[in-house]
Amino acid sequence: MSQNETRYTIRSLFLTALAAIIGTVLVLEVSGSIKHSDNKDNVPVGDFQAIHVTPGEPFRMSPKASELHATCENGYLAIAADVDPSFRGILVDYKNRGVRCYRPSPTAPAAIPQPEMPVQPEGPASDE
Repeated sequence: MSQNETRYTIRSLFLTALAAIIGTVLVLEVSGSIKHSDNKDNVPVGDFQAIHVTPGEPFRMSPKASELHATCENGYLAIAADVDPSFRGILVDYKNRGVRCYRPSPTAPAAIPQPEMPVQPEGPASDE
């Protein structure tokens, strides 16, 4: 190797890569290529997978519980966060069809069940 050959330090290579990444993001932001949605109603809550469970065969699943829970909303399965139950989303398949949380009867009409009305507590009994 000759004396005239330039050597680059790790620090200069790291700073060059960092500057290139920051410059790329700034150019994409200014040109409008990065889309920022103001509508938070259609944002995915999470990405889910189904584990096929066959009786008698083991399956792998994390022993730690998720910070989400499922509820039934108008006949469809909704996923909600434990920390903010008002933040929920309907679970859909790859074609954006809702996943039902009940199994419809083959002989019943295809209607979505209405949510049950809460039972009103009766007032104190009066002895008139």
